[in-house]
Amino acid sequence: MKNNLVSQFLENINRSTLEKHSLLIKKHVKGRHGVYALYNGTKLYYVGKASNLQGRLKHHLVDKHAETWDRFSVYLTNAHDHVHELESLILRILMPKGNSQKGCFSAAEDLKALFKQDIKEFQKRELIEIFSNGIAPKHKQSRRAIKKSDLAGCVKCRLPIQFVYKGKAYNAHVSKSGAIIFNGKEYVSPSAAAFSLTGSGVNGWKAWKFQDKNGAWLRLDTLRKSLKGHI
Repeated sequence: MKNNLVSQFLENINRSTLEKHSLLIKKHVKGRHGVYALYNGTKLYYVGKASNLQGRLKHHLVDKHAETWDRFSVYLTNAHDHVHELESLILRILMPKGNSQKGCFSAAEDLKALFKQDIKEFQKRELIEIFSNGIAPKHKQSRRAIKKSDLAGCVKCRLPIQFVYKGKAYNAHVSKSGAIIFNGKEYVSPSAAAFSLTGSGVNGWKAWKFQDKNGAWLRLDTLRKSLKGHI
């Protein structure tokens, strides 16, 4: 089929066949684009690409690689557009002994930098889970940690709060100690509780809201600034 990358292939052929039956090999591969592989016994020694595979293989009978291989394979392609990247892919995966250069991709994006950033975000989340959640019994939670939330002393009884995220309302509450209780876990700051939901940096003081006596939804920041000791 025309859409296939590889149209024909010839694998694991003895070197002597190329020497004795060059005309038969030429019939199938002369002028054809593709990738070839040279083997030393069962071990891959060299990988290359060529627009004339028959000529390239004959050249390897006398060049610096001449005494290092005894079998070969050829893979004929329908188009030459992706031959370079196909060769590069093989080189990067198998790293044959006879190739001195590592394969390169002309327009592919290296995900390493993005992956490193993902790892950093994951580690950041882990640190918040470890050090910001009050999963341990309340008597083990330090007073200093509770004060960091600025909610200690702001409420005299359980205060329901809500965070609307992506059109969905999530409910939690502030305990007497000032901790945020969300999904059965205890958080020492509104932002840590919000992060556990969104997975990204969020200002919890603005994200979480509570209802006042008139039923209006106000930001927790309002509670911290204006209503301390009155709820």
